[in-house]
Amino acid sequence: MVTPTSADDTGLGDAFRRSAVASTLYIAGQPDREVDLADLGPAALDAGLLWVGLKEPDEALVRDLGRRLGLPDRAVEEIIAPHRRPKIIEYDQLTLVVVVTVEIDQDRPSFGDTQLLIGPGYLLTIRRHAQGSHRELRELLSSSPEFLSRGSDYVASMLLDLLADRYVEALDHMESRVESVEHQFLLRGFREMEIRRLYRMRRDLLRMQTAIAPLVEICRRLARVDIRNIGADSRGYFNEDADRIQRIIESLAGLREALVFAFEASMMISQMQQTDITRKLAAWAAILAVPTAVAGIYGMNFHDMPELGWTYGYPAMLAGTGLVCGLLYWKFRRIKWL
Repeated sequence: MVTPTSADDTGLGDAFRRSAVASTLYIAGQPDREVDLADLGPAALDAGLLWVGLKEPDEALVRDLGRRLGLPDRAVEEIIAPHRRPKIIEYDQLTLVVVVTVEIDQDRPSFGDTQLLIGPGYLLTIRRHAQGSHRELRELLSSSPEFLSRGSDYVASMLLDLLADRYVEALDHMESRVESVEHQFLLRGFREMEIRRLYRMRRDLLRMQTAIAPLVEICRRLARVDIRNIGADSRGYFNEDADRIQRIIESLAGLREALVFAFEASMMISQMQQTDITRKLAAWAAILAVPTAVAGIYGMNFHDMPELGWTYGYPAMLAGTGLVCGLLYWKFRRIKWL
């Protein structure tokens, strides 16, 4: 007969296998060893560097994993809670870092989050709504045993650098879109739909910048001496991560400025075109006002009007009207209204 506890353990084990992208114990000089949920505990933490990576775990699994790793209850609640902004929370034997991920999906930025739990002898990463894996970093750890002795804090700095690579990929994609918009603007200007698309791009860049910017200060904090669970040898790497992310933010701000300039330039060109059309209409209205006035005067049909009895009155009136219109046309052409 299966006890309820055994049934719970079996269900959690299945949930762990579904959510665990990898659960690997790295020991210098030995092959990497996959660790199941039942083997997570003090023995695994003391043997080497344990890296558990989860994707979309459910609440019950997170609580059980927190119990096995000895995580504080406040940390478990923070892990379960949704996050929209990067943050760092320091506990006694644990440092929690929340990173907002940015990926491109159908030409639009898609946002998720990756939580890094840095503890003595282990690194726990939890991905939600993020598609990019950490496989290349795991392969680097497997092929470079010298990195294992540096601890979980060093691996966390490398993971932040990997996430910065994803930011650069998203930045390159958005930069190519901005360049295409500028090229299109130079060729034929903007129409209404293109202006709407330009506004969406500006908003997407702002969302990317807002999601990434707090990570600079977080990396700076991880490089400070007063942060627990971060060794002195790893602090410099977090400073490098901060500098790199700062450059990404500056590039995003530059793309936003480029879109602002393109938008303002399109508005200026549109106003200039409207002004030019208004001038042409005013010029033609002034020219046509002359024959309109003459026709209006002679159309009143009074009995005594100048030159009504003159044989050459009609052609003289047409010639005079044409001469005045020609002079006005020449004048407007000279001042570039026509």
